Amino acid sequence: MKPDYNLIWVVVLMVLAQLTAFYLVKDLDWKWVIFWAYVFGSCISHSMTLAIHEISHNSAFGNSKAMWNRWFGIFANLPLGLPYSISFKRYHMDHHRYLGGDGIDVDIPTNFEGWFFCTRFRKFIWIVLQPFFYAIRPLCINPKPITRLEMINLLAQLSFDVVIYYLWGVKSTFYMLAGSVLGLGLHPISGHFIAEHYMFLKGHETYSYYGPLNLLTFNVGYHNEHHDFPNIPGKSLPLVKKIAAEYYDNLPQYNSWIKVLYDFVMDDTISPYSRMKRQLKGEVKQD
Repeated sequence: MKPDYNLIWVVVLMVLAQLTAFYLVKDLDWKWVIFWAYVFGSCISHSMTLAIHEISHNSAFGNSKAMWNRWFGIFANLPLGLPYSISFKRYHMDHHRYLGGDGIDVDIPTNFEGWFFCTRFRKFIWIVLQPFFYAIRPLCINPKPITRLEMINLLAQLSFDVVIYYLWGVKSTFYMLAGSVLGLGLHPISGHFIAEHYMFLKGHETYSYYGPLNLLTFNVGYHNEHHDFPNIPGKSLPLVKKIAAEYYDNLPQYNSWIKVLYDFVMDDTISPYSRMKRQLKGEVKQD
């Protein structure tokens, strides 16, 4: 349980890579802007959201420098185009403390999502629109007062977006925003949203994925391991599995997030309702 200082340099390189991409796409035809937004920008953007996930657990600078992690999260957020880092941290801590808690864990779909997105076609649309639902769900399930850090995150992001538009124009701005939306919607990496906690097997609430996309996602696929030890950086989660193999090797697991997406759409017994929801008892402490 110690910081992963390599995460700092990886995030800096990812930001620089996206800045380079913003410059390179500014004079391309629109068809190529859209192509590169999906093929490259979406991968970097989704990977960056998972870097922000790591930072939310203070993996960059450690728990003793919590505010350093918050500022660094705002920096990592910049190439996404939409303010995300600070709010994600607040709600994600609730997800760990109160997994499946009714009215608290905003990772749980709303009743409307479970009721409406129940056919194969509608479930496909739900996957495409995942960024939209993840954005509005907290406002419906567990709205919180806006904090000073969230305002700073918003202002920093808007300022960055204006600078990108001023320097390189609408195509670079579109590439930035489209990459984030496409990367969090119908995209192979987005399989982790469903793979982590949807009950494909009754009685099993959390699943790990041990496929190659962990290389792009800071090992977020090691999800049982992550929930058992949230203060261990993603870099070290394979070591957790190795040390405690007898606890993890026999659990249900995935090797393909693409197959998870396919099975979610095609299996009529699975829907946004396929989550464990708990009625919490006692005092609830939220960020």
